[in-house]
Amino acid sequence: MLLYPSIDKLNEKEPSTYSLILLASKRAHEIQAYKDFKLDAYKSVKPVGQALEEVVAEKLYIQED
Repeated sequence: MLLYPSIDKLNEKEPSTYSLILLASKRAHEIQAYKDFKLDAYKSVKPVGQALEEVVAEKLYIQED
């Protein structure tokens, strides 16, 4: 169960749940493969949770054309 970050905070940053899932999954793969962290500290130990924390911290977003 996902407690942090809350889905409400995530939807404020990215209203499309589909886009949010794609963004988090791709970033989680990068975190696992390259150990490339954008935050100094994470509450979550799993890469998907860490990616979602980056979304809330506005370190990760979808670039619009």
